[in-house]
Amino acid sequence: MVWGMRRLPTLALAVPVVALWAATYAPSAEPSREAQQSTGGNPVLPGWYADPEGVIFGNTYWIYPTYSARYDEQTFFDCFSSPDLVNWTKHSRVLSKDDVKWARRAMWAPAVVEKGGKYYFFFAANDIQNNDEVGGIGVAVADRPEGPFRDHLGKPLIDKFHNKAQPIDQYVFKDQDGTHYIIYGGWRHCNVAKLNDDFTGIVALPDGTLFKEITPEKYVEGPTMFLKDGKYYLMWSEGGWTGPDYSVAYAIGDSPLGPFKRIAKVLQQDPQVATGAGHHSVLRVPGKGGGGEEWFIVYHRRPLGKKGANERVTCIDRMEFDEKGHIQPIRITHEGVGPRPLE
Repeated sequence: MVWGMRRLPTLALAVPVVALWAATYAPSAEPSREAQQSTGGNPVLPGWYADPEGVIFGNTYWIYPTYSARYDEQTFFDCFSSPDLVNWTKHSRVLSKDDVKWARRAMWAPAVVEKGGKYYFFFAANDIQNNDEVGGIGVAVADRPEGPFRDHLGKPLIDKFHNKAQPIDQYVFKDQDGTHYIIYGGWRHCNVAKLNDDFTGIVALPDGTLFKEITPEKYVEGPTMFLKDGKYYLMWSEGGWTGPDYSVAYAIGDSPLGPFKRIAKVLQQDPQVATGAGHHSVLRVPGKGGGGEEWFIVYHRRPLGKKGANERVTCIDRMEFDEKGHIQPIRITHEGVGPRPLE
């Protein structure tokens, strides 16, 4: 989502590319790469990127973000891969409007999953405002996580407002039994629906409905879901995406179908670090060498001194839980996280 900002030059594949970004564009409050030493530093990606989808495929981390620019310039997606959360390689234009005949602008918020050796890239396009416009949530597919992706359906998967939810900001959640659910929605409404086996359509839920509203209190957009210790965590963004109050809250339920009751806000601005911290995803990293699992939050924020709606950068910080399973308030940092290779 966007208005008025400068575009940055495209950077070639680089490891690590963030050093050039920090030296050239970051505000003076950001520490130097040398000062960060063993950590990756925030932001982790060079350039203006938002709505990051962090995911693990095999022994590699991936981030699929929105290119943060004017709506009419948001016509393609780049992605980034890393062996360790610190060193990132850019893969340019893995999907663009040239690959999707019905998409023309405002391509947002990827959600990428692997199934049967194929990689499925869910995205929103065109920022439709009513049921008469063409657009909504689409699906693309590729043989590799870096693409190239091609349109899977030739039309949107979800192209109408159901339960008043704008069809944007989708997340695809795989349950323990292998069922895939799509959780999505803007305009302060959140839906869950069950995907069919080949991701070409929606199938009925147990109650016979196709789209079930699970909107928690204060929900705005940007949902994500994960399973931990038998409980389903729904997280979402609150506040205005262009302002400093953009933030993330969460709820816990017994099923991906809810109900979900808001527990607390866990990610928000720090006036000493950055503003507008929101629209995130979650990485669960299995224990290393017999140790416990680790959790990371991948999110965007606005650097201090930046006011443009599109001036958003992608960052990673740690996410921790207390003994009751509640998510602890997340500290946003300049340092980011240290290297964490996957086994």
